[in-house]
Amino acid sequence: MHAIALPSEPPLLSPDDPPPFEIVGGEGRASVLLICDHASRAVPRRLDRLGLDEASLLRHIGWDIGAAEVTRRLAALLEAPAVLAGYSRLVIDCNRATDDASAMPEVSDGIRVPGNRGLSPAARLQRIAACFTPYHDAIAAQLARFAGRGVAPVVLSIHSFTPRMNGFARPWHVGVLWDKDPRLAVPLISRLAAADPARIVGDNQPYSAREPAGYSIRRHAESAGLPHAAIEIRQDLIDTPTGAALWAEHLAAALRPILADPALYRAQHF
Repeated sequence: MHAIALPSEPPLLSPDDPPPFEIVGGEGRASVLLICDHASRAVPRRLDRLGLDEASLLRHIGWDIGAAEVTRRLAALLEAPAVLAGYSRLVIDCNRATDDASAMPEVSDGIRVPGNRGLSPAARLQRIAACFTPYHDAIAAQLARFAGRGVAPVVLSIHSFTPRMNGFARPWHVGVLWDKDPRLAVPLISRLAAADPARIVGDNQPYSAREPAGYSIRRHAESAGLPHAAIEIRQDLIDTPTGAALWAEHLAAALRPILADPALYRAQHF
């Protein structure tokens, strides 16, 4: 007697969906890896925009506005490879642990996300396998290539933040997030501030990396003792190609003297 084969769940991503990650910059010449966890507002076709309209997905709840453009431009300026996530943070937030309640939020900044309500364990695992794991595997693969050359690279995570949150106008133009490793963050804060007296630079503002927060940096950089920082840029400064290009230039100018120090490129735990 033959067993009856049960129908299997169709894959989450169809052939015409975008890939779960994008790599730009190729090999690069710099000992730097850029990552962008919230680069995209894409939603797999099978998820039908998570029940949201296009205007909602265009908002900061759907992605980090401008962050992908800054990452691509900064990768070119630094001659560094970059890995960008391929799907909206509402599908699965690649900067959260998969068991975090905010990884697939039912509500984001007061907006209900119908497609995330009552997700089954199987549905959650499907998103992890299709969107989260490939992105983080791509980051790990890039770091393994550096390690194969005996290089301990700098890891920079690029994000953006909404100008207003919970009724509060955020004054910072840019923030640098860090916890224990000061090698990159401290001089970067200093150089960003010194370059323009009118520029307001946040030290762990508007978010703190000491909560702890920032899954990607913890997983790939902090755990390996790699020099690292997360950079947050206010979205109204980078929501156009011109603004993104300008801020990529600002970051590159501040980073180049720091990255020129060969003593930076070694694994060290703090």
